[in-house]
Amino acid sequence: METEPSDTPVRFDTKVAVLLRDDLLAWQELNVTAFLMSAIATSEPDLVGEPYRDGDGNAYLPMLRQPVLVMTADAATLAAARTRALGRGMPLAIYTEDLFATGHDAANRAAVAGVPAEALNLVGVAVRGPRNGVDRVVKGASLHG
Repeated sequence: METEPSDTPVRFDTKVAVLLRDDLLAWQELNVTAFLMSAIATSEPDLVGEPYRDGDGNAYLPMLRQPVLVMTADAATLAAARTRALGRGMPLAIYTEDLFATGHDAANRAAVAGVPAEALNLVGVAVRGPRNGVDRVVKGASLHG
């Protein structure tokens, strides 16, 4: 179902934020962001919009319907964001430093499962929830520069 574009600005009730540890290399930032956003995009069926089509009729995959804030923070702020998101019952994705050394999904899950929650060496988290709730979860982080 295609809809006509509107000039009316859309205000979303929810917000998506990705927090990256502030000491990552550029390739790591991109890798972590891509994996975390795949988790957010697949977490609910209504998050993804309609497929795109260019003027020649070529079809392209749909994308997330709402903007995403990409932010940076130190390790302590990432850990606090994880704790706050869990405490608020918000959908949360995590990426740990151990995942840079794994080669497939099962190994990724095993690497996370082998570490107690408070000892996770987080390099990224992504959260989606009510706007003001996400703001509270990411407190202390700054927009990626």
